[in-house]
Amino acid sequence: MRTTVIKFLFFVITLIFPAVLYAQINDGAVIPGDFADPSIIKVNDTYYATGTSSEWAPHFPIFKSTDLKNWKQSGYVFDKMPDWAMGSFWAPEYYKIGDTYFIYYTARRKSDNTSFIGVASSKFPDKDFKDHGVMIAYGKEAIDAFIVEDNGQRYITFKAYGLDNRPIELLAYKLSADGLKTEGEPFSLLKDDQKKGMEGQSFLKRDGYFYLFYSAGGCCGTGCSYNVRVARAKTFAGPYEIYGNNPILFENDKWKCMGHGTFVKGPDDRDMYLHHAYNKQSTNITGRQGLVSELTWPEKGGWPVFKTQQIFGGAIPNTMDNFKAKAVGRNWQWDMRNSTPSVKQAKGVLTLSGTVTEKNNTGIVLTDRPASGSFVMTATVLNHNAALKGLSFYGDANMAIGIGTENDQVVLWQVTDNKYTSLAQSAVNAKQPVQLKMELAADRTCTFFYKQGKEDWKALTSQTQLRANRLPQWDRSPRPGLHFKGSSDLNAQFTSFSIVNR
Repeated sequence: MRTTVIKFLFFVITLIFPAVLYAQINDGAVIPGDFADPSIIKVNDTYYATGTSSEWAPHFPIFKSTDLKNWKQSGYVFDKMPDWAMGSFWAPEYYKIGDTYFIYYTARRKSDNTSFIGVASSKFPDKDFKDHGVMIAYGKEAIDAFIVEDNGQRYITFKAYGLDNRPIELLAYKLSADGLKTEGEPFSLLKDDQKKGMEGQSFLKRDGYFYLFYSAGGCCGTGCSYNVRVARAKTFAGPYEIYGNNPILFENDKWKCMGHGTFVKGPDDRDMYLHHAYNKQSTNITGRQGLVSELTWPEKGGWPVFKTQQIFGGAIPNTMDNFKAKAVGRNWQWDMRNSTPSVKQAKGVLTLSGTVTEKNNTGIVLTDRPASGSFVMTATVLNHNAALKGLSFYGDANMAIGIGTENDQVVLWQVTDNKYTSLAQSAVNAKQPVQLKMELAADRTCTFFYKQGKEDWKALTSQTQLRANRLPQWDRSPRPGLHFKGSSDLNAQFTSFSIVNR
């Protein structure tokens, strides 16, 4: 009886308040879902964090919190792609000079398809960022910016890939007073002579030492080996002594491939490290999620220790939206390489249409970041036309699955290696809305259902069992969301959307 009442109250709340709601499940991640390479800054009593968005637009989502545990998305660094860039939006880094906030970020330059470092600035930590273009174009690739201050001089550090048979190394330039340019020639801080990998660096100064924290190993995918290591030097320029007991942050019973983060003082002045890791159960379905670990200093002048790799976890978010808000939710993203969506929201209806690239056989998917490796996704399609519209679990334009309505039919479909296949169909009443459901089980099995009115859910099945194993891409998780595939003069109209994590 108690369970029934709780479920009823939860249902009523979701009808009244369209928003991101939170299931009280402590999963360890403070920012659940795909949020790699995070950077953090504290402004008065509020923390702001941003992270890698790869090929999803808008670019670099921003979250805020007052306790480092409960986070809410507040915006994006870029609603529009910078003119010089074409993709691979990685590793943004926060910094503040005077009353101006800076984001130093990595993106791929369209003129030569090479990843370099750009800079943007704003008077606010979570909106109105103005791009200033490429700042560091060094060698074959320059990524992972981080700012360090020493005796009144600021430096920008970065990772450079090996040039002319040289190893990967961490380099630094002097940074101009306005934070927008480099000065002089770069100098080397540390080289990857042992070929273990070296990136995602951050620095702390304590007891007369500069401590250089960096990530080593493979960053991404099920075969990743990421971990955090440390070196130190008496001066910023080095030479740096690598700690003999590295790594200092690595996998535990629940999380693996921890790395690439930045430090901030917690509410009680402890050193807290916001970084990413894969959940061992959901792995690349949820992607690299945002975690917080505490750094401790056992003795003065000694090496730091992550406190038993302690993770401070929040709650897993459920998404519930009835589209009655005045503005479209900030949680939505899309594959900017393959689609240009048109999204409108009014009077409880979200209308989705747009255009796709020539070789895109999937269509447009308005996606949400998955926070669990097992969930139930639902939506209600209001209109009927020749477009395919409904739900999709989307890896990219070449790899997706979904269920949708098309004229007077409901269709189960998949795209594999850029080939679209209709797997099953069933007739529906074209005068009634259609409710659609997709369930993702922990073993990656996907099942699909539909109903109209007060009917019970009906399964729509194919001869081949559908699984999500092939959906994840190398550096990003697949995304569940709303789907539209049709000519630009048609649209999909939705009156509800939900993702309930299990």
